[in-house]
Amino acid sequence: MNQEYTISTDKTKLNLEVIHRFLSEEAYWCLNIPLDIVQRSIENSLCFGVYQGSEQVGFARMITDCATFGYLADVFILPEHRGQGLSKKLVAFIMGYPQLQGLRRMMLVTRDAHGLYEQFGFQTIDMPENTMSIKAFTAY
Repeated sequence: MNQEYTISTDKTKLNLEVIHRFLSEEAYWCLNIPLDIVQRSIENSLCFGVYQGSEQVGFARMITDCATFGYLADVFILPEHRGQGLSKKLVAFIMGYPQLQGLRRMMLVTRDAHGLYEQFGFQTIDMPENTMSIKAFTAY
């Protein structure tokens, strides 16, 4: 990235408190998510932290088998660090990450960041007839 901001997949650098606070208090997709669920999701995903020095300022995770499929989730940059292109740099880093090359399909769900993801080839789909979903749990 640059000297001020870095991206790392080292899970030992992740600040669980920062991640949980943002997801449980600010992320429309998972308000009130319990800490233990955030911790379990991190343990079972490929995670990307964005840092200013040693301070975590952003996060994303890819739920993947690293062979055929990946689901991009929990992408955020803390509000005070937005407007510097960090989301775009984070997604570019993820899309170029060696373990994710050659996946047959990547998916994500977003309410308001279509423009960001379209820059990397994501397209809106209207649930084709072969796509199925269960959304059994709706609130924390």
